[in-house]
Amino acid sequence: MAVIRDVMPAFQLYQPTSVVDAEKLLQQHGEEAWVLAGGMDSFDWLKDRIKKPRVVIELSGVEELKGIRAIAEGVEIGAMTTLTNVVQHPVIRQKYGVLAQAAELVASPQIRNQGTIGGNVSQDARCWYYRAGWPCYRAGGNICYADTPVGRNREHAILQAERCVAVNPSDTAPAFIALDAKFVVLTPKGQEVMDAEEYFIGPDVDITRMNILRPGYLLTAIRIPSTWANAQFYFEKVRDRNVWDFPLMNVASAMKLSGGTIQDIRIAVNAVAARPLRLKTVEDSVRGKPRDGATGEAAGKLAIQGAVPLQFNAYKIPLMRNLVKRSISGVQEAAWAS
Repeated sequence: MAVIRDVMPAFQLYQPTSVVDAEKLLQQHGEEAWVLAGGMDSFDWLKDRIKKPRVVIELSGVEELKGIRAIAEGVEIGAMTTLTNVVQHPVIRQKYGVLAQAAELVASPQIRNQGTIGGNVSQDARCWYYRAGWPCYRAGGNICYADTPVGRNREHAILQAERCVAVNPSDTAPAFIALDAKFVVLTPKGQEVMDAEEYFIGPDVDITRMNILRPGYLLTAIRIPSTWANAQFYFEKVRDRNVWDFPLMNVASAMKLSGGTIQDIRIAVNAVAARPLRLKTVEDSVRGKPRDGATGEAAGKLAIQGAVPLQFNAYKIPLMRNLVKRSISGVQEAAWAS
């Protein structure tokens, strides 16, 4: 007897070759359209039949959205540039090493060869209740299954949880925030350029989305200013497995020193909330102080103020404290120490 396996739902496939054509398709099909970049997140949704778009707009043929190029303010990375190309690009490695480090820790080499930088910052939450089609808040329901007495929430949020406790899973997002990057988004009203941290949103703004993209919107490029080129960088990712896995938590920092004193700094963490968080209070607290363990220790304690653990993720509080400490001191220690 033949085994019948479920297949992806049928959809119309469009493969534009220019941004103009892609924009027309997005405006024409609106909420029925699904934008496909590298497909690493999209195919999970489609093969599980949780998302059933009528139209898929596949962007691999749009050459304008690929590549890394010099601009007056620094560099611009097309949203369809693969993670592998970001990792290997000499300018990124030389001047913006924190991004190269972050991109190289995404998933596996095979996935980095296909996955795009735009897709990595735009991917959806990985909460298994949500991904399995449970009618949670994020899916339009009226409950968060992870935040219940029997919920499994080891990977979930300790900060800024409002109904939904899912976290943002991107590795490159905190690196872009640390670099003060700008995201270039094509909207129905024209092009918008926004700070990296403004691209991401939490459940207090819209519980069904993790970024500002709506029907008709398209992330086209990410610009990194030269302001933070060749700064002192730090990136660290903690995960259960050494390859393929999503972060339990990651941290990125960019620092300018005058002698041994911190002149300026930007720090961001991810997988602690529904959006990557820039730690402005921590930044303000360490400017003008020596880059040493004492400064890092105080910063780590400040970073976790307000953190509220769930039943199975209390470990994230000492983990965040230590990651922030090390992002300042630069000293590798035991990540899990309490």
